[in-house]
Amino acid sequence: MNRTRRIGVTAVAVLAALAGSPGLAQAQQPSQTKPLTANADSVLPPGWRVTGEGVARELVWRSDRAVPMGDARVEFHADGRLLGAPKASKDGRTFRLAFDAATPLKDLQVLAGGRRLDAPADNNTGKGRKNSLAAAQPPAQLPANSVDPGKPGSYRTATGEYDLDPVKLPGFAQPVEMRAVVVAPTGATGKRPLALFLHGRHTTCFKPGGSEDDVTGQWPCPAGTKSIPSYKGYLKDQKLLASQGYVTVSISANGINGQDGDVEDGGAQARSSLVRQHLAQWAGWAAHPGTAPAAVPDAAKADLSRVLLVGHSRGGEGVNRAAMDSLYPPPAAQDGYRGPVRWKIRGTVLIGPTIFGQNPVADVPSTTILPGCDGDVSDLQGEVYVDGTRGISRGTALHSAVYVVGANHNFFNTEWTPGKSKAPSFDDFWDDPEQRPDPVCSTGTRTRLTADQQHQAGATYIAAAARLFVGGDDRVRPLLDGSGRRAPSADPARVLTHAVGAHRTAGFVPDDGPVKVTGGRLCSAIDPDPAVACLGPGTKGSSPHFAWWQTEKEAGRSAVALKWSAPGTATKVRPAAPVSLSGAKSLALRVFVPPNTTGTKLDVAVTDTSGRRAKLGQLRIDGLPGTERTASYWARELRVPLTAATRAGLDLRHVKSLELTPRSGSGKAWLMDAWGWAPGTPAVRAAALPRVDIGRLTVKEGDSGTRTYHIPVQVSGHGSGKVRFSVLDPDTGQSKDKLVTVRPGSNAIDVPVVVKGNTRFGYDKQHDLLAKAVHGAVIGSYQGGVTAVNDDPEPSVTLTPVTDRVTEGGTLAWRISLSEPADVEISQPLRVLPVTEGAELSTKDVDPQWLMNYAGDGPDPERALSQANLWVWTSVPAGATTADFTVPTVKDQLAEPAESVRLALTGDDAEPLPGHPALTGTVVDAP
Repeated sequence: MNRTRRIGVTAVAVLAALAGSPGLAQAQQPSQTKPLTANADSVLPPGWRVTGEGVARELVWRSDRAVPMGDARVEFHADGRLLGAPKASKDGRTFRLAFDAATPLKDLQVLAGGRRLDAPADNNTGKGRKNSLAAAQPPAQLPANSVDPGKPGSYRTATGEYDLDPVKLPGFAQPVEMRAVVVAPTGATGKRPLALFLHGRHTTCFKPGGSEDDVTGQWPCPAGTKSIPSYKGYLKDQKLLASQGYVTVSISANGINGQDGDVEDGGAQARSSLVRQHLAQWAGWAAHPGTAPAAVPDAAKADLSRVLLVGHSRGGEGVNRAAMDSLYPPPAAQDGYRGPVRWKIRGTVLIGPTIFGQNPVADVPSTTILPGCDGDVSDLQGEVYVDGTRGISRGTALHSAVYVVGANHNFFNTEWTPGKSKAPSFDDFWDDPEQRPDPVCSTGTRTRLTADQQHQAGATYIAAAARLFVGGDDRVRPLLDGSGRRAPSADPARVLTHAVGAHRTAGFVPDDGPVKVTGGRLCSAIDPDPAVACLGPGTKGSSPHFAWWQTEKEAGRSAVALKWSAPGTATKVRPAAPVSLSGAKSLALRVFVPPNTTGTKLDVAVTDTSGRRAKLGQLRIDGLPGTERTASYWARELRVPLTAATRAGLDLRHVKSLELTPRSGSGKAWLMDAWGWAPGTPAVRAAALPRVDIGRLTVKEGDSGTRTYHIPVQVSGHGSGKVRFSVLDPDTGQSKDKLVTVRPGSNAIDVPVVVKGNTRFGYDKQHDLLAKAVHGAVIGSYQGGVTAVNDDPEPSVTLTPVTDRVTEGGTLAWRISLSEPADVEISQPLRVLPVTEGAELSTKDVDPQWLMNYAGDGPDPERALSQANLWVWTSVPAGATTADFTVPTVKDQLAEPAESVRLALTGDDAEPLPGHPALTGTVVDAP
């Protein structure tokens, strides 16, 4: 999610060191820090700490290296559960997440696009060890297609720029620039189709002549810095399209990148608004050519009825949202564009895109480029732009996935490419110096592309989508729809494709109704239980088909898992109702096998409702090159002709089952779906669908009584559809799903939230609602809810002695008291200070286990307790008013004077609280 969600975490006995305080543990490098705890089971990992009090409490992680600003959102997870998306500090290393009370901080992890940021990749390739996976080989080269869209066209091109007045967008404090670079054909007659490019989320400002540490994500750019020209990174792609007759415009979105950290959808709606602001300008210039800026090339006569949108990373999610908003208008309050729609979007190209809402537009054709070595959006969640359209609408639009072996995330944009960019840039697939190179994605391997090779492949497949979606040239379809053809202009890149939609008939979709599977296993794409989930425990790498959403489990997304130790046992898939393959030429199956495996063979057979059975043919499937660090469990599209079924007299209008029979000795495979396929690209007409947008209420809890609020859900548009709503429990984060039929003018789902008022301190409580389209609907704002804000002050805290003088072996004790009970646990830090008079207790005067629990270290070398990094958090449970802090001492055989320990309540800066004097405890040899 793109907003910080307040969730419950336990602060009981969490004892953390404070960053930056002299003499304390966090003054060391995070990798050396030993967090403190009163309970060894709740030790925080290196780099983590808890700061703040009350509603200002935060869970903080600090990286030992700068984390570059990227498109994947940074997320905190605990015990397999999403805690939320933290806010990044200006240093690029520190991330903070607000939290409240009740969930243990176990197995803390920092993830971005499925990649761990707080630990090195576990690829078993450390120094002195063999690679767990052999050096990968590129897939075999595919046959050439009859038409190569990567070849330049006959037009010369002209380039210009425009910079209009900035626009104000909802939710953003600063205006957003209206800046773009235009590349157009010269000598072209008539109006030409328009291709608009939108870059992704990248750093915004740089210091000319500075280092990589001098780039920021600020907006506007501060004095002495310049705006990073990310929008100029697609000039190669623009010039190729312009040579083929397209007017191209690439727009700047730094004003969104610098401000999208606080908006719920990560800036998707704002990017949509910006795209449509530019399209409105072009529509106006087309109608009144004399009004265009002088810098726009005279040849740029755009046809707004033929528009292609190209988006990179979060720009991909932005143009998807722009396509949705052009067909199904968003609520006026959340939209930055209020004018008419004077354009028609014929298709989208999405490069390494995010899709946080998992809400693709089913009736706009799309091509999604998946970089096999993406180190940013590394879970390749853009696959949802294909998988997520199944069953939503008519199914006539082609949705293609283009997997580019060896491509990273950044190098599709030259302004994000070292050696080509004006500002410092980097390879997002980075290697840890403590590990051996990745056998697939490290620079210099046989499968990793150079920057130029990657960008050329990207330009070629953007041009292929333009030629098919906008130009209507069906000859390029085999490059995009899984037909197994290549564009030689993209060589030596290995590019694989699969697709859904277009002329595919109804098929076997495991998540469509009560599918029965025998001989294999119907598995859940999103489920924390390894016995239920599709990829079993210990799997190295991940699958783009199973990109994780917002809930712990997810209904309605499944696959069929096959596993065999000997050939011959068939897996039969039987849908709830027979499917029709009438009119199809072949059966197209999307199947994947483990990476780096070769030669998996599966026989394919179908049976009709009368019991006639026909073997259609045999599939031979190879895995993609992959390692633990890649999302390479990706389905190949494989086809078998239906001629055998026709010869056997099967009724293809009523096929009741599909069989897959392994012919290899042993192996694994997963079936995503199977469809009747026929060549051709049908005309696409968008259905009139209802649109769902969830809002958010923020209310005060009040001092007494109860108030009932309802999460606002707006349904607009036309018709009716089915939507799955997920209500998240504010304490556990677990969801309850409900499938609802929605139609305009009705309440899609009534989620009452009861807020009980009181005068006791608590934390803000957030009740969240999520929405996902199932059939016949689109989802705009997919997340919202009710936030009940605490309006009571935090109790005051005092420290008093309980037992402050003991003999050796006794236990010193102090009591933390609250002025009144609270509804949540109250944590209070204490610090051991140097004594001001007499001898001080040392690390050998206290119980060794106590010292280890609190200081994370042993008694040696002996040192005063005030030098043992003892800054600790103690907690008063919810509803209670007191908690004791104890120091157990040990008896020794030495004759010593009285020794003391000095204790003080502190703030988050580890400095003693004003008005709270330090207290002293004394230990003597004898009573």
